[in-house]
Amino acid sequence: MNANSDRYTVGVDFGTLSGRAVVVRVSDGAELGAAVHEYAHRVIDDRLPGTDVRLGPDWALQSPGDWREVLRTAVPQAVAAAGVPPEHVIGIGTDFTACTVLPATADGTPLCETERFAARPHAWPKLWKHHAAQPHADRINAVAAKRGETWLPRYGGKISSEWQFAKGLQVLEEDPEVYGAAERWIEAADWIVWQLTGVETRNVCTAGYKAIRQDGAYPSEEFLAELNPGFTGFTGKFGPEPVPLGGLAGTLSATAAAWTGLPEGIAVAVGNVDAHVTAAAADAVRPGQMVAIMGTSTCHIMPSDALAEIPGMCGVVRDGIVPGLWGYEAGQSAVGDILGWFVETCVPGSYEREAERLGVSVHEHLTALAAGQEVGRHGLVALDWHNGNRSVLVDHDLSAVVVGQTLATRPEDTYRALIEATAFGARTIVEAFETSGVPVREFVAAGGLLKNRFLMQVYADVLRRPLSVIGSEQGCALGSAIHAAVAAGAHPDITAAAAAMGKRTEAAYLPDPARAAAYDLLYAEYRRLHDHFGRGEGPGGSAASGGPAGFAASGGNDVLHRLRALRNRAGA
Repeated sequence: MNANSDRYTVGVDFGTLSGRAVVVRVSDGAELGAAVHEYAHRVIDDRLPGTDVRLGPDWALQSPGDWREVLRTAVPQAVAAAGVPPEHVIGIGTDFTACTVLPATADGTPLCETERFAARPHAWPKLWKHHAAQPHADRINAVAAKRGETWLPRYGGKISSEWQFAKGLQVLEEDPEVYGAAERWIEAADWIVWQLTGVETRNVCTAGYKAIRQDGAYPSEEFLAELNPGFTGFTGKFGPEPVPLGGLAGTLSATAAAWTGLPEGIAVAVGNVDAHVTAAAADAVRPGQMVAIMGTSTCHIMPSDALAEIPGMCGVVRDGIVPGLWGYEAGQSAVGDILGWFVETCVPGSYEREAERLGVSVHEHLTALAAGQEVGRHGLVALDWHNGNRSVLVDHDLSAVVVGQTLATRPEDTYRALIEATAFGARTIVEAFETSGVPVREFVAAGGLLKNRFLMQVYADVLRRPLSVIGSEQGCALGSAIHAAVAAGAHPDITAAAAAMGKRTEAAYLPDPARAAAYDLLYAEYRRLHDHFGRGEGPGGSAASGGPAGFAASGGNDVLHRLRALRNRAGA
C-alpha cells in the first residue's frame, strides 16, 4: 500500500479578487475538496476603506485582512468538503499574485493596520496591477542602462512598474514617512507564510523575478544612491536570504492552527507565485514546456536548461520555477479583464436580454455569435493593451487600440477581435523566445479561461501549434499543494511530486490550417500596429526605448503615451 494514500496537503491560492483552498491526496493528486472566499474589499482602486482618502490614477491596493479571512474560512471549509480527518493533513502550501508587496514593521505588522498610518495610501499593500509607479520604473531603467547594470538584460532590458523597486521608490518619494517606518518591504507571498509559521522567510521566486536578485545579489548601493540618496539601504528591508522552492519555511503555529483547523506543527512550504506553482500542477516542469496561466491576466512561465537574454521578458531566474533550471517569465497585463471590461461597459441591453432568454451568460452569448464568423469577417484588429503591456514592450503607459470599426460593427465583432488580440499578444511572446534561441516545445494552457473552448481554439490557430491543457480547474492551489508535499517530505523533489500529483491533456486543441493561414494575415497587421504605437517616438522625439533604430522616422507614433499624460494631468 502506498504510504501516501491516506495523507493529504492543502494548497491555498491568493488571487486578485478571492482566495481558494483545495485538499489534495499526496499519492496521486486527487482533489477531494475545495472552497473559495471572496475578498470583502476586492481591489481597492478608488478610496481607502472607511475613509474619504481618494486614490490617484493607476492605483491598485489590497487589504491584508482579506487574506487572513481566506485562512479562517476557505481552508476549514475545503477540509470539511473533502471529508478528510484534519490529522491526516501533513502540510500546507500557498501562492500569491506578484508583485503584490507591502510595508510592515519588524514583527510583520502591516503599516496599514497601525493607527498612525491607516489613512495613508502608501501604507497599504500594492497589488500586482498597481501601475502608478511607471515614472519611477522609467527612471530605474534609464539609470540602469546608463550604468550598464549587468542584471538589466536578464529582465529583457526593462524593469516593470509592477515590481518591488519601482513601487518602493514611489513610496520613498511620495510618502517618506511611511517609507522610513517600513522596517520590512515584503511580498505578500512571504508575508502570508510568516502569518502561518511565525517565522520570517523569503522565496527565491519573488526575490529573483520581482526584486532583481541575480547571482546571489540585489542591485548595488551605488545604483540605489544614483536613483535617490534616500533609497540606499532599501534591500535591507527585504529580510533573510531566500529559500529554495519546495523548501520548508517552518511549521504551522498554534495561532494559524486555530484559524485553519489544521494540526499545529505540520509543514508549511516556502511561498511562491501563482503562475510558477502552476507548472507543477500541469506536470510541465521540464525544459521547453511553456505554461500560460490565463485569467484576468496571463503569465507565461517556462523552465529551460539554457540561459539567454530575451527582449521584453519579465525575467530569467536560476531555480525560479524548479531547482536546477533557468526559469523564464513573460506576461500579458490583461486578458480576461479585457473581456470582462467589454461586457460590463460596451454591450447593449438587447444582448443582455437575449442572453437571459437563452439561459446563458453574456460572455457565452457573445462567444457563440463570434464563433459563427469566418476569420477576418469582422474587419477588425485590436491591440490588447487595456492594462498596459507587460511583454514584450514592458510599458504600462500604453493603452488599447481597435482599428476597422464601422457603423456595421456589432458587439460580437469587437468581442472576437479582443480575443484574437490576446492570442496575437501570446504569439508575440512565443516568437520572442524562439528568435532568441529558447525553443517552446509545448504550450500548456491553464487558468479560468480554459472554460471558453472557442477562445482556446483561437489560440491554437493563431499560435499554429497544438495546445495542451492542465487537468485541474484549481491549478494554482493544486501546485501549492504539490509544493507542500515536497516540504513535508512526501516526495523527494518538485519534479517527482509533479509527476505523481500533476495532470495535463496533451494536444487538446489542434490548429486548423485554413484558419491559421487567415490569422497569419491578421497577425501581420497586429504587429504593424504593435510597433507603430508601442515603439513610437519617445519624449525627446527619438525612437522609444525598445524600438528598432530609426523606427520613429518610419512613422512610429507616441500618441498613447501623450493621451495617458493628458488623462493623468486632468485627474490630478
